[in-house]
Amino acid sequence: MIRWFKILIGTLCMAMAVNFVYEPMHMVTGGVSGTAIIIKGLSMNWSDFEIPVWMTNILLNIPIFLWGYFVRGKRYLRVTFVANLFFTLFLFCIPVIPIRQKDYFLAALYGGILNGTGLGLVFSTGYSTGGTDLLSSILHKYMPQVPIARILFCLDAAVIAAGIFTFGSHSAAYAVFAVFLSSKVMDLILTGVRAGKQIWIISEEYQKIGSQILEELHRGVTSLDGRGVYSNRKKNVLVCLASAREIARILQIVEKNDDNAFVFIQDVKEIMGEGFVKIGK
Repeated sequence: MIRWFKILIGTLCMAMAVNFVYEPMHMVTGGVSGTAIIIKGLSMNWSDFEIPVWMTNILLNIPIFLWGYFVRGKRYLRVTFVANLFFTLFLFCIPVIPIRQKDYFLAALYGGILNGTGLGLVFSTGYSTGGTDLLSSILHKYMPQVPIARILFCLDAAVIAAGIFTFGSHSAAYAVFAVFLSSKVMDLILTGVRAGKQIWIISEEYQKIGSQILEELHRGVTSLDGRGVYSNRKKNVLVCLASAREIARILQIVEKNDDNAFVFIQDVKEIMGEGFVKIGK
């Protein structure tokens, strides 16, 4: 119930950012919604029919979800698809109000806070609303040597670049600021001032759990040999470093394989190395 509440409020905030700020201000912040704003702007110039953002959002996501079904699996896609439906429904229901006195700084500020809050709430459930987030995870399957974050950055950067050619560099500059602010707000909701989490898992099904974490999240898992002092039995302990956004998914994997597992999570101030920030950066 809490998961669905977060998804509902999160997608509402994201839709408010698009319809109240980004669309009327022609601020393209990347993703499928940014692509939809570009398509609406072009349709206004080329014809009398405006293609609404909500329509483009659902149409572009259909092939992504169909592709993702064969790559990511049905369980992950089910919740993500419902989240995208919520987002599309809110885009359809919330009116787009033209802004006469355009203050790009305030627009980027409000839009970044709204969108970052929405993304943080949705990502805290371990899922997303599809779009370029889902597309980047799909492409990562075919390019495992390239981090998902880099693929996502390239996809969003391409959309923002298209926005520059469509609406000009002025709105694009503030769109970049909105993206930066949105990422900071999202990180604050997900991790606060922490850089990551360390999760310890003690389970008889350690091999299945470790394999799924490696396969689905591409996070390294270390298996340690332990022994219970009271029982004097040998126990296998899994240790994994991950972002706060990925913890929800790891817990789902543990629960699916062994609901009697013993798990504890620690805050990690800094994580450096493969898959995270490079050492010395």
